[in-house]
Amino acid sequence: MKSYRQIVEAAKTEIPEVTVDEVQANQENGGDFVLLDVRDEDEYRAGYIPDAVHVTRGMLEFSVENYIPDREQKVIVYCAAGLRSLLAAKSLREMGYTDTVSMAGGYRDWAAAGYATAQDKSMSNEQLDRYSRHFMLTEVGEKGQSKLLDAKVLLVGAGGLGSPAGVYLGAAGIGHLGIIDSDVVELSNLQRQILHRTEAVGTPKVQSAATTIKSLNPDVDVTPYNLRLTAENVEDIFAEYDVIVDGCDNFATRYLVNDAAVLMNKPIVHGSIFQFEGQVSLFKPNEGPCYRCMYPIPPPPGMVPS
Repeated sequence: MKSYRQIVEAAKTEIPEVTVDEVQANQENGGDFVLLDVRDEDEYRAGYIPDAVHVTRGMLEFSVENYIPDREQKVIVYCAAGLRSLLAAKSLREMGYTDTVSMAGGYRDWAAAGYATAQDKSMSNEQLDRYSRHFMLTEVGEKGQSKLLDAKVLLVGAGGLGSPAGVYLGAAGIGHLGIIDSDVVELSNLQRQILHRTEAVGTPKVQSAATTIKSLNPDVDVTPYNLRLTAENVEDIFAEYDVIVDGCDNFATRYLVNDAAVLMNKPIVHGSIFQFEGQVSLFKPNEGPCYRCMYPIPPPPGMVPS
């Protein structure tokens, strides 16, 4: 049986190695390659090379195709010091990748040379546990979760549409969530408006929503706006947020939200529902139509049930 060192030495006879200087020069010259980081999660959190694809060595054979589907793409693999990357590059060859090399010295030599490194938002042990299922999603991962924790989302309406949106935004770890609604919780709301509880009946919906979201996820900073959105206050409120979620229940507010978002270049996630029918749309100003483009004229008052 071969020792680990014998396995590494055998891999060196099959896998070419490049220096950190060569990789950095290749980056600067716009070389066509993928830089693949195969270190463990805790190593990656401590710092990584910008634009590198991260797949841990243990998940390489299961996941690499999701990130590098082209088996003829040149792949430069790196780890902490250049040993695991040799074995990872060899495994890629065995999977059919035709041009894989290992970066000698790994991240250790890269950082020591003073080349660019990056580090994502630091998370507590509790956050690492709380969002661990997000980390498993290719579309999110730790980098995506860091963006969620830095995001600012405004929820217009804390009723039938705003309630599930607010619950999931809070659970997902949106760092700053604003909620606008001028109504109070009524008993008839509770069969569908899941942000609210029986003990909240008679209290402002925004306060009830804030209490529920904070109890679900204390990471979320909730700003309640117990008021109606108007032409006078909409720009001041929208200015604080990255994305607007439209869950309002009347056309006057819906058109106001649309017009302000277009003016301020804010993307809107729009939803509407009636009984068992509904629709959802994303409107991104200057990159497609807006709500008013689709529906230039509001329906007459009383024509559409709420």
